[in-house]
Amino acid sequence: MSGVRSKGDQAETAADTGGDRRLRADAKRSIDALMQAAREVFASSGVDATVREIAERAGVGMGTLYRHFPQRADLITAVLHSEMDACSDAAATLAAKHPPFEALAAWMQRYADLVGTKRGLAKALNSGDPVFEGLLTRFEERLRPAVRPLFAAAIVAGEIEPDTDADEILCAVSSLCMSAYDAKPEHARRMVALFIDGLRRPVKGSSSH
Repeated sequence: MSGVRSKGDQAETAADTGGDRRLRADAKRSIDALMQAAREVFASSGVDATVREIAERAGVGMGTLYRHFPQRADLITAVLHSEMDACSDAAATLAAKHPPFEALAAWMQRYADLVGTKRGLAKALNSGDPVFEGLLTRFEERLRPAVRPLFAAAIVAGEIEPDTDADEILCAVSSLCMSAYDAKPEHARRMVALFIDGLRRPVKGSSSH
C-alpha cells in the first residue's frame, strides 16, 4: 500500500529529522556568537566596524556570517532590534523591583547605555537607508511605550512634576549621550544621573539650603 512507509523509510526520515535538528542547533550557535560579537564590537568601535572583525571575534568564517546575514545592515538591524527589545523589557522588571523614581532612573541609565554604546544608532535611524526603516518603527513601538508607565508611576507617587513629558526627556537623554558617550562613557552616565535627579520634586518639609 502506498500509504504505508517501510521501516527503512521511517529510519531515513528519523535520520533526516535528527540531521535537520543538528543543523538548526549549529545555525543558532553561529547566530548567537555573531550577535554577541557584534554587540561587543559595536560597543568599542561603533556600528561602522567591519564585519570581518565581528566574524573573527565570533570565531566563524565570513561565509557563515554572510549565510546568516547577507548584508552588513542585516546584522546591524538584528543586533539593534535585540538590544531595543531588551531595554524595553527591562522597564517592567525594574518597576516591579524598585520604587517609581528609582525604577525610572535605573531604566534611563539602561537606555543611555543603549544609545551610547551602540554608537551610530542615531545615524542608522536617520540614514534614510531602506534597510534601516524598521529600526525607527521598532524604536517608536518598543522604547517610547516602555518608558511612559515609569514616568506615570513617578508622577502618581509625587516624585516628579505632573507636566513632565516622557518623550521630551527621552530625546534629551539621547542627545546628552550621543554628545558625551564616545570619549567618556562614565562621564555620560554621571551627566544622565544628574539630569534625571533634577526631575525629582523636593520632599515636602525639606530644607532649601
